[in-house]
Amino acid sequence: MDLNFNKNEDHNKLLVSELKKRLAKVKLGGGEKRIEKHHAKGKMTARERIDYLLDDKAKSIEIGAFAGDDMYKEHGGCPSGGVVVKIGYIKGKQCIVVANDATVKAGAWFPITGKKNLRAQELAVENKLPIIYLVDSAGVYLPMQDEIFPDKEHFGRIFRNNAVMSSMGITQIAAVMGSCVAGGAYLPIMSDEALIVDKTGSIFLAGSYLVKAAIGESIDNETLGGATTHSEISGVTDYKAKDDKDALDKIKNIVDKIGDFDKAGFNRTAAKKPKENPQDIYGILPKSRADQYDMYEIIKRLVDNSEFEEYKAGYGQTIITCYARIDGWAVGIVANQRHIVKTTGSKTKPAEMQFGGVIYNDSADKATRFIANCNQKKIPLVFLQDVTGFMVGSKSEHSGIIKDGAKMVNAVSNSVVPKFTVVVGNSYGAGNYAMCGKAYDPRLIFAWPSAELAVMSGKSAAKVLLQIEKASLEKQGEKFTKEKEDELYNKIKARYDNQVSPYYAAARLWTDAVIDPLDTRTWISMGIEAANHAPIEKPFNLGVLQV
Repeated sequence: MDLNFNKNEDHNKLLVSELKKRLAKVKLGGGEKRIEKHHAKGKMTARERIDYLLDDKAKSIEIGAFAGDDMYKEHGGCPSGGVVVKIGYIKGKQCIVVANDATVKAGAWFPITGKKNLRAQELAVENKLPIIYLVDSAGVYLPMQDEIFPDKEHFGRIFRNNAVMSSMGITQIAAVMGSCVAGGAYLPIMSDEALIVDKTGSIFLAGSYLVKAAIGESIDNETLGGATTHSEISGVTDYKAKDDKDALDKIKNIVDKIGDFDKAGFNRTAAKKPKENPQDIYGILPKSRADQYDMYEIIKRLVDNSEFEEYKAGYGQTIITCYARIDGWAVGIVANQRHIVKTTGSKTKPAEMQFGGVIYNDSADKATRFIANCNQKKIPLVFLQDVTGFMVGSKSEHSGIIKDGAKMVNAVSNSVVPKFTVVVGNSYGAGNYAMCGKAYDPRLIFAWPSAELAVMSGKSAAKVLLQIEKASLEKQGEKFTKEKEDELYNKIKARYDNQVSPYYAAARLWTDAVIDPLDTRTWISMGIEAANHAPIEKPFNLGVLQV
């Protein structure tokens, strides 16, 4: 291996090491002391509950582990958004599990908590997956109630989704394993079946203090809405469990009886590992986001047997389109090529150099046709993003880059096969959109630690913002020295660079996760398996399209 490969490898392995450190920190939730207090009540933590519920040694993926990361500092933070979401297997059946983390503000709902819960339900609806709620929450976080209570995508949307999923026949099971108060009390009761843990679980619209204040009645919480009350008097819950493990065992038994599902019918054969060593990805990915590399070499380390069939290989070469298999599943891959490429010239069109990571007219046209083909053949799409945007300048504008870009965006928007997006490197501007960014409904979207998501790079943005800031200050009479200009540039760039970080995006759920590149095959395979639960119900139609 050359020296550059070794430097890249060291850099990317350090990024993965940082990822693991960050994950270890968020997995502590509210911290070790609060975990100890939780255990002292005879309760398992949210993560312990999920680990016990899911099948041993089976694969699982966590959605939104970094939700809320470095947010709400004035409120003490909200690790993982105060809720843990995983896709895994219960008795061999793929399910989504949502567990409130009561070590984080007693499981109270912050704005990001609501967004993460809605994302979990969205995954259940899109993929028709059973969803399990492990409830242990104090309800809305009152200091921020105006940002979580009344709007369309706020707290109340959860219960609306409960009703809609029920009408769609999507199994919902809820276990009340701690507090379940006020509006939150509707969630378990709008599920198909509800369990409650004796002595620790409670459900009521208003607790004993509020009841006393509102109507003058004196009553303790256990009598008001404990397990015995709701299992033997009100009939609100269907099962009473003696402790957390008993409740989780009952859920396993319920899931075990669920019948088989209608399948979308995506093609799968026996899985094969890549021939090329996936570990090489660390050395192939450059340290600098501006440097070139060969995306074909990344693809070879992601697909079965390192084999793929390329579509239109010699045309539109800044986007790679190919058919392959990942863990046995047939996929269509749309990937940004990061090499500078030279087009083949002709009598009417001379050869020209094209910059890697940029979408040109021909590459947009090729991607549009390939996406349509995958929809025709019922093949899931995988987007590998490392894109700086569409080509600009008079030549591109006169060639209709806006029209060709619009065709690609149209095809991505109207695609009916499931889409999966991997942010490998840059994800800038309209390139993010055309390559199936979050706004275009990928079933899963996740980033490598090398990713950057923004309108443009930190360097480019800092230069633009510096000129604006400089002009404003000069109008006020300030004179600029080279030192002052450099100081202001570095200050702006540092602020912007923080916003392009993959962790900034993951904190706000613009992506579902930041993952080790070596876990990519697992994420795509489990994602397609989930999507296979939901037969495609509408034909692919591009609508009005300027061909």
